[in-house]
Amino acid sequence: MATRGRLLIADDEPLALQTLGRLLAAEGYEVALARDGSDALRQAMEAPPDVLIADLRMPGLDGQALLQRVRSEIPGTPVVIMSAHGSIRSAVDALRAGAEDYLTKPVNYQELTSLIERLVAAGHGPGEALEGVVGASPPMKEIARVARQVASSPSSILITGESGTGKEVIARAIHALGPRAGAPFVKVSCAALPETLLESELFGHERGAFTGALARRAGRFELADGGTVFLDEVGDIPPAMQVKLLRFLQEKQFERIGANRTRTVDVRVIAATHRDLEQLVREKAFRDDLYYRLKVIELHVPPLRERPEDIPLLVRHFVQAAAAANGRHVTGVTDATLAAMMASPWPGNVRELENAIERAVVLSRGRLLEPGLFPSLAAPARAGTRGPAIPGSSLEEIEKEAILRTLEAVGGSSTRAAAILRISPRTIQYKRKQYLEEPPRPRDLRQPS
Repeated sequence: MATRGRLLIADDEPLALQTLGRLLAAEGYEVALARDGSDALRQAMEAPPDVLIADLRMPGLDGQALLQRVRSEIPGTPVVIMSAHGSIRSAVDALRAGAEDYLTKPVNYQELTSLIERLVAAGHGPGEALEGVVGASPPMKEIARVARQVASSPSSILITGESGTGKEVIARAIHALGPRAGAPFVKVSCAALPETLLESELFGHERGAFTGALARRAGRFELADGGTVFLDEVGDIPPAMQVKLLRFLQEKQFERIGANRTRTVDVRVIAATHRDLEQLVREKAFRDDLYYRLKVIELHVPPLRERPEDIPLLVRHFVQAAAAANGRHVTGVTDATLAAMMASPWPGNVRELENAIERAVVLSRGRLLEPGLFPSLAAPARAGTRGPAIPGSSLEEIEKEAILRTLEAVGGSSTRAAAILRISPRTIQYKRKQYLEEPPRPRDLRQPS
């Protein structure tokens, strides 16, 4: 029987260990229990878990030491630290040492299960994640699955998606997974070069082949022999060059500009574009035979606004990277910042998020990034209204206000609202339908005093 994932729990308190184990097993996880850090390390070495949950204070090998051993001996295994003696210092130390999160006992069970689900879905276990690719959403999991399946194939791949979604990162991950990993990965920016220079860039030229050709030069296909050529923004290739590229894809042969000798190379081509190639084919701006030759395998990378559940993982990744690169002691973002980030449409996608975080890390004066460090995240307040009175309102009224205001902030997207509120999109849709059908009540129409 399939399980949702394998968990390993380490705690020296037998009752707490058994209780948490039973609860998570009832959620559909395969659960292994360890009575101390040494036992947990032994079990993890024998069968690496999808997530390791460890108490901070245990005799012998404590949670902090266990975390360090796991990081060095089973890299890629996500670790969650728990402690009944929570302090900011111990939390920071655990996160700095590589823990995915730090929870204070008694653990909020809903928070724990949500965290576990996110980590298991992200595929952080050994051998699961794609190098450099961060994402836990269903589309990103499917991209990872297909990438692993096609990595050893010589077939051409077309990666589509808006600018900034990470198409090059995925191309590099596919190259790294396959038998060509030890050979060159050569990138060509097709949109950045005029037609004459693009031909020389791809195929090379002989000395004197054209004005300025002062020496013989090998092209990118020749330099990548045995490896991968990544054609970025392939939709911008001029028509005359499309014919020559098609011939290369069919025969793996070419001539340098100004040469008579035909050369043959073994190169895998991965192309990427933010343009709609099918539309370009209909408009006769892109050859249909070249299009079908490029898209033997097609991967579509959705924009960040369609996969907000990836934002917390990306934020953690970019904060750690920017803090290390800039020598800053920044450990994360505030809850308010994360909520604003998940409500943002991010028109520049992952690249915009990464740049925004790097800027905020450089300008930050504290360990957590505040909303004010992100000018583009300013969320307009709803004019003429205020939230329900607390105390004085029922939980039902507070829930309704939270759902409706979140939906308003994300432009009505059930998926994005669900990711922010950590409930299912189906629940959001059901509640919205319920709110639309119920008659208005005075408490819903209060004006500010």
